[in-house]
Parts: sequence; C-alpha cells; structure tokens
Amino acid sequence: MTTVTVDKATPTRKVKYGSMSRDRTWALRWSYFFLVIFAIFSLTPPIYMLITSLKSSAEISAATNPWWVFHPTLENYVGLLTSNQFLRFFWNSAIVSIFVVTITMLISVPAAFALARMRFWGSAVLATGVFLTYLIPETLLFIPLFKMFAVIGDWTGIQLINRWYVLLILYPTLTVPFCTWIMIGYFASIPKELDEAAIIDGASWIQTLTRIFIPVAFPGIIAATIFAFTVSWAQFLYPLVFTTSTDQLVMPVGIITSLIKGDVFNWGQIMTGALLGAAPPLIIYAFLMDYYIAGLTAGATKG
Repeated sequence: MTTVTVDKATPTRKVKYGSMSRDRTWALRWSYFFLVIFAIFSLTPPIYMLITSLKSSAEISAATNPWWVFHPTLENYVGLLTSNQFLRFFWNSAIVSIFVVTITMLISVPAAFALARMRFWGSAVLATGVFLTYLIPETLLFIPLFKMFAVIGDWTGIQLINRWYVLLILYPTLTVPFCTWIMIGYFASIPKELDEAAIIDGASWIQTLTRIFIPVAFPGIIAATIFAFTVSWAQFLYPLVFTTSTDQLVMPVGIITSLIKGDVFNWGQIMTGALLGAAPPLIIYAFLMDYYIAGLTAGATKG
C-alpha cells in the first residue's frame, strides 16, 4: 500500500477575487466615462445641425436659445427637396460616387489579389508604395493635376475642366490606393490551401479570383466599397477646383456655393443640406457596419 504525504508547510496562493472585482468595476466605470465624453463630442454637432434646420430664418436671426426650437418648421427641407438646383447636386454626387466605386473595385480587387497571392519580384515593395501614395495629401496634388488636365484638354480638344466626369479620373487617385491596401490584408488572411487546391484542379488565376477569393473576401470588398463611396461622396477640394458651373457641381460644393451669397449665410438650409448630404453614407454604414468592421480587421491575423 502506497502512502501519499502532503507537505503542510507549503504555502498556498490565495487569489484576491474581491480586489479583481473592484479593479474591473473601476475599469468599466472609466470606460463608460470616456464613452460618454466621446458620445457628447460626436453627437453635439449633428444635434445642433438638426435643431438649426428646424428653425426659420427669422428665429435664427433672433439669436435666441440656439439649443431650442420655439417654432419648429420644415420649410428648409421643403425648400431644398423641391429645388431643381439641389436635386441636380444630389444627382451629380450619386452618379459620380457610383462610377467611382465601380472603377475603384475593378482596379483594386485584381491588384490586391496579384500583390497578395501572386508572389513576384518586388511585390512587397510595390504594395507598400501603393499605400504610400494614399498618404500624399490632395492639397499638394490639385495644382499639378489641374495643370495636367488643362494641357490634355488643349492637346485633345476634349474639355475636362469644369465637367463633372473629370472627377471620375480624380477620385480614384484617392480611393484605389487605400482600397487596394485593405484588400491586400484581407486576401493575405485567406488560407493558402484554397488557391493551391484550385490551381491543382486546373483553375486559372482569374477563375481562382472570381470563383473562390471574391466570395470568401466579400466582407473586405464591402469595406472597400463603403470607403470608396464615402470618399467620393464627401470629397470637397477636387470638385471645388475642377468644377465651377452650377450644373456641374456635386453636393458638398453646391451647398456652399449656392447657399452662401456674399456675407449672407442661409444657415437653416445649409444645415439642412448637410444633414441630407450625410444621409446616404449614414444609411449604408447602418446596414453594412458588420461587414465594414470585418473587412478592416481581417488583415490583423493570417491563416
């Protein structure tokens, strides 16, 4: 018979569950505190815009309590939604955004697939260079781009300046690099066994991309699509520089140029136009937020 001896002198380690509970409680309290501060800073501007959009011009000029509506009215919304000029701005923004998203995806998805899966000499350096081009601010690019398009227009006889379709060439310079970078991270996180099995079965690279990687990488594609749409919808500098005629303007520039006349600011309609302009991206984010988060965080892990 075997006897087991227990060393009673060995000290036992006690876990202070009460201390851990208190630390976690304080951590949650601080988290909620900073979340409330963040929510206040984030929601204050749109709430103020909404309140101002429900005021008449007379009430805004009266300089009463800016955070309260004494006589709410929808005249600013009715005035904009029945204005052919505003509807033209909205239509131009929608057309430009849809085309830019399409162009961006047609370029970014194959480029990201090639850089992430078709390993070739210099692919890593090229991938880094693609992202670095996105870091160049547009404030440094619009002057040489304006000169370049003016010269091209003189040579070809095709007027590019003051035409909304010039934005279809300009906006992808902002959207393609970042969307390609997002898709590179997503494609790199997909197991290599998928494309290896497809190649063994006789699939070409195009078939591997269209039949395997695009369905698997759908959340990443959605994230890149949302980003491209948001950038093209909210872009201000390029349309301000390259378009001047009223019928060629997109919404961000059209609201400013048409509702600010000299030193007269139509604040009610400006706030209304800003809220209406923010509605499409907000709706897209609300319905596709899960895909957007999954696409942005996919490159954090591989395999």
